[in-house]
Amino acid sequence: MEPQAQQSNTPARAALNAGLVIGLIMLVINFAVYFMDYSYLVSTWYGITVLVLFFGQVIYFGIQYRKDLGGYMDFGAAFQFSFVTLIVSGLITTLGNMLLYFVIDPGLPELLVEAQLENMVAMLDNFGAGDSISGEQIDEMRSEMANSFTIGGQIKAFGISLIVYAILALILGAILKKRDKTTDF
Repeated sequence: MEPQAQQSNTPARAALNAGLVIGLIMLVINFAVYFMDYSYLVSTWYGITVLVLFFGQVIYFGIQYRKDLGGYMDFGAAFQFSFVTLIVSGLITTLGNMLLYFVIDPGLPELLVEAQLENMVAMLDNFGAGDSISGEQIDEMRSEMANSFTIGGQIKAFGISLIVYAILALILGAILKKRDKTTDF
């Protein structure tokens, strides 16, 4: 009876569960950081930390799924698991961000744009290039950043993320796959 239970737990089904959990965890982290200080949402250290946590969770759940399969998983199943997990968690995170930006705090996008612009100018100053940016260029950057916080910008970012997710799923699939060497001839 146990092998039949393993067969019904397809990579997509396992990924759906993992993606849901990861998406909700990332959403809770995002909201917690928002309530602590919204400016952290556009800081470099937060972005790196979230990225490491995100991929660490995908790898963790992928290893758990591989263990459920008996300790071995081919590349195809590992890729499918990773890709579906990334899509589901990314969709949940995008919807949560849209809820935050358009329902909970509609003024937040403008504050995030200003904080992001300040971070960028400070970084350029550190490299000695801060004086070379004109007011016109800053206004153009502000407009582009503001567009990324619109509904269309969020949908476009998710669409671009799908391409990135496919590439990352290839990498994660290679990490998660494990071949049963006892079947080699």
